[in-house]
Amino acid sequence: MKFTTYMEERRDLFNSRLTALVNGLKSPEQLKSSIVYSIEAGGKRFRPILMMAAFETFHHELDKVFVPAASLEMIHTYSLIHDDLPAMDDDDYRRGKPTNHKQYDEATAILAGDGLLTEAFHLIAATPLLKAEEKVFVMKELAKAAGPEGMVAGQMLDLDGEHKSLTIEEMNHIHLLKTGQLIRFAVRVGAYLGGATPPQIEALDDYATSLGLIFQIQDDILDVVGNQDTLGKPIGSDELADKSTYPKILGLDGAIRHKLEVMEKAKEALRQANINNGILFEIIDYLGNRDH
Repeated sequence: MKFTTYMEERRDLFNSRLTALVNGLKSPEQLKSSIVYSIEAGGKRFRPILMMAAFETFHHELDKVFVPAASLEMIHTYSLIHDDLPAMDDDDYRRGKPTNHKQYDEATAILAGDGLLTEAFHLIAATPLLKAEEKVFVMKELAKAAGPEGMVAGQMLDLDGEHKSLTIEEMNHIHLLKTGQLIRFAVRVGAYLGGATPPQIEALDDYATSLGLIFQIQDDILDVVGNQDTLGKPIGSDELADKSTYPKILGLDGAIRHKLEVMEKAKEALRQANINNGILFEIIDYLGNRDH
């Protein structure tokens, strides 16, 4: 099965369950509407699908992985809502639609993000499909990936790095935290819940780390050469914001070469894990060659 077909099938399956979860929240009408708006804004669901792919490398009954995948997407969505706020990236559009604070207001957007963050952990704690030790593992990994030593740290460093000339090492560090930690969580937890051995999980850590960098390098490349209608956001926004990007530091050709090197590292990590799953290999090429 090709990854694009796999992604479409898993996304449809995942979206139906995620929509049911958020529509079942007993929240004030404005807050619930704001949460549902951002959850249903048309994301690719790459992170939960990646978790499912890692899980299915070792196990074939998906029920066990849906709640951790939903929690991951909630964390990702909360981070986007907060990133778009005037105090952060100050964006008016996300995925071709008004950002949450533009559709509602800043206070509602902040609370929607807060609600998604906390509900993510409640879902894991409440599910009967995970054993107690599995819940502890998943919550510990998620808190570390999303918190002040992970995604939040990366966002802080990214803000601090605006209007500064960063080195390639500093860029890699920022994006391994900001983007890479949730991708690493997706792979690590999917493999763990699926029954991977500890050595396989460690090798898959290297795979996931490379995926996070590929994701960000291609994002930066698309900001230079992408199509605005396909991306759903203006081209050249990084340059206007005077952000350090891979093309700015390495040049466009250098950024492309760097991306290809990291793609090869990801493939080597899968070989080290003795994994022959074609989907995990195809994900590398999908991320490195995507146009949106």
